[in-house]
Amino acid sequence: MGSVQRAMRLLESVAEHEHGAPAKQLARETGLALPTAYHLLRTLVHEGYLRRDKGLFFLGEAAERLSSSGAEQKRRSTVVEALAHWRDLIGVPVYYAQYRNGEIEILCVSDSPGNPAVEEWADFRETGHAHAIGQCLLAQLDDEARRDHLDRYPVQSITPYTVRDGHSLLRRLERTARMEPVTERQEYALGTVCAAIPITLGNAAATMAISLPAHQADRLLAATQQLQEEIGRLMGTLAISISI
Repeated sequence: MGSVQRAMRLLESVAEHEHGAPAKQLARETGLALPTAYHLLRTLVHEGYLRRDKGLFFLGEAAERLSSSGAEQKRRSTVVEALAHWRDLIGVPVYYAQYRNGEIEILCVSDSPGNPAVEEWADFRETGHAHAIGQCLLAQLDDEARRDHLDRYPVQSITPYTVRDGHSLLRRLERTARMEPVTERQEYALGTVCAAIPITLGNAAATMAISLPAHQADRLLAATQQLQEEIGRLMGTLAISISI
């Protein structure tokens, strides 16, 4: 344990020196005997946590990967906390999704026993035409990307309320006003209504969405408007975090 603590102190000391630092300076800053510092520094270089160049020590690739991973986890935690807050505030399951590399990806879902998320009974990626999340993401794509997606995942009726064919879906998407919420009622799952709010994320298509039991459909509009307002309040904080 003592060796680990001393090694961590050395890593922290090196991280404070953008242009590198020699072993003697690092030993002095960490209060370590020079032979001990040399031994730990060599071990950290061997393991890739540090690198040595012209007698100076810098953070290595392994340490940078840890830093990058930690930053990513922090961004994800920000999104998870926001969705949990909105779930409790509005009393609905909340979803976050993006369109990445030609696929619909649901990246985070926050629900509760009293307000469970929609069960993925048919692959969300293949049925984007049927649910609000997919329709919202497809509406944000250009015409070529939208048609490419539907060529790979053709429209098919999965409930009696699902849009019947690709032409009907394209007409619907073309009529969708930019940055306006998209709603669907029992098109993906019987007994469920959903709404998805488009999110501006550079050139990427993203959305926050909610779902409700069909017998609570009268709450959908108000809940969607409330989520829109909440997203607007936190958008500055989430601008980087939602790129998870």
